[in-house]
Amino acid sequence: MKAVHRSDIGKVRAVNEDRAYAATLPNGYTLVIVADGMGGHQAGDIASRLAVETVVNELRQLPSELDEKDREDALKSAIFRANDTIYHIASQDEKYNNMGTTIVAALLQQDEGTVAHIGDSRAYIISPQHIRQLTDDHTLVNELLKSGQITQDEASHHPRRNVLTRALGTDARVRVDVAPLRVEQDETLLLCSDGLTNMISTKEIWSTIVDPSLPLEVIADRLIEQAVEAGGDDNVTVILAQAQASVAEKVGWNS
Repeated sequence: MKAVHRSDIGKVRAVNEDRAYAATLPNGYTLVIVADGMGGHQAGDIASRLAVETVVNELRQLPSELDEKDREDALKSAIFRANDTIYHIASQDEKYNNMGTTIVAALLQQDEGTVAHIGDSRAYIISPQHIRQLTDDHTLVNELLKSGQITQDEASHHPRRNVLTRALGTDARVRVDVAPLRVEQDETLLLCSDGLTNMISTKEIWSTIVDPSLPLEVIADRLIEQAVEAGGDDNVTVILAQAQASVAEKVGWNS
């Protein structure tokens, strides 16, 4: 896999509380993560950083060639460890009380893998024909939408659309949604914070990513630019990954 990531503070926020990681680990797996922190006193920044660092450290030493079930269990276990770490630190220091973060992560071996998430950071598969969301937002508004209490248009403008029903680190125990993942040769995997999806439509995201004349690095830059130009109300972070015939290109952290 080849993966690139970009992050921007946006036009409104004083601190970038998003964190991203995209790399080929020493064991050969490609690991991509987006975390969008929340909490006062820059606690969101700390929560998202702890989430990413913990998951990376937990998965760095995995045995290669795991089957689907073991890979899923490993990714879930790493996220549970991150939850324990964040919750413990928050409980020890009053200024970090209730800090937490979203997380969406994918662990891939070549073109097959597992995607896991908590919160409203999302994963998509984009092909020349369509854009498909792999994750289901853990938000109050999404619950209202699924139950038929509001329409899609009302959901897009609802004053409480950013209220999470599930987050990493805010409770001693958390549920993680996981699903198998496959990225075909003509497809792109997108992970992003809601700073992207709240600012530009899925149609705009699709049309930018499927341009065959652009390398991944330029596509990532354009997605960030579009979100900022559309208002930049939040931090915005994207990761793009594509299956490659050759060994995946190694990339690293955002600061």
